[in-house]
Amino acid sequence: MNAPVGGCAVDHLVVAARTLDEGVAWCEATLGITPTAGGQHPLMGTHNRVFAIGSEAYPNAYFEIIAIDPDAPPPGRARWFALDETDLSAGPRLVHWVARSTQLDMHRWGLITVGHAPGNPLAASRETPQGLLSWQILVRDDGRLECGGALPTLIQWQGRHPAEALPPSGLVLKSLALAGVPARSATVLRLRGVAVSSAPGTPITAVLQTPKGEVTLESTR
Repeated sequence: MNAPVGGCAVDHLVVAARTLDEGVAWCEATLGITPTAGGQHPLMGTHNRVFAIGSEAYPNAYFEIIAIDPDAPPPGRARWFALDETDLSAGPRLVHWVARSTQLDMHRWGLITVGHAPGNPLAASRETPQGLLSWQILVRDDGRLECGGALPTLIQWQGRHPAEALPPSGLVLKSLALAGVPARSATVLRLRGVAVSSAPGTPITAVLQTPKGEVTLESTR
């Protein structure tokens, strides 16, 4: 489930949508499946749909479609993944990704040392039919992302990982590439299975095998 000691693994890709219904419709049209698993995040006033995209190269990786929950009270702080300020009027899109750590505090201080502001660890959770999922995640006070979203948010799961309860989706993550991430930052995170470039370019490029064939998702700055 976890990355080797000292390194981080791909945990999940993040597609943001104005509404969850728009996100599900985008998923059906773009990736060829209808996601049904997911739930609410009381801490941030968001909700999601998730499905498995893991493989031998990316064990326990999954895909998240996330939106602000209109039925949830305002969280009293900036939401994660820059959801409060991201323009989604053109439709759902890939905005970010999350890396799994077993040494969250070490990686946090490592990023601070090389000039980043990864945020403070927050305890979060959501209910699932299999029970409560709990994790710690680094979130900046302003909710913003670095390196155009290519520098991952770091997460450390406490107990069960959500991918353990997700059935095969018919989708597999084939590759993940990042651009604009400083070399020293990549050294701190030691990202397994991720191609990282410090040169300018598309922040995140994810290639997935889907029921519609091979699909490439790209983020924008």
